[in-house]
Amino acid sequence: MTFHTRILIYLKEGVLDTQGKTVAKSLTDSGYSNLRNARVGKYIQLWIDADSREKAYEEADRMCDDLLVNELIEDYSIEVEEQ
Repeated sequence: MTFHTRILIYLKEGVLDTQGKTVAKSLTDSGYSNLRNARVGKYIQLWIDADSREKAYEEADRMCDDLLVNELIEDYSIEVEEQ
């Protein structure tokens, strides 16, 4: 079976997000005065062949640990659904 996997990677709380600050400033300068804060992250989609949803999740989690996420400064979440 193929599983559509979505990975959301974002900076840990307390890590300076200069790109988020730039986006927030641009938005408030454009008239969005009610904006309180902005954070910028990464969104990755993967299609994984696996025997079960759990196996696909485990594979995506290993990919995050091995390459996709810098665990010193980033957190992540994974969603998996059958394709």
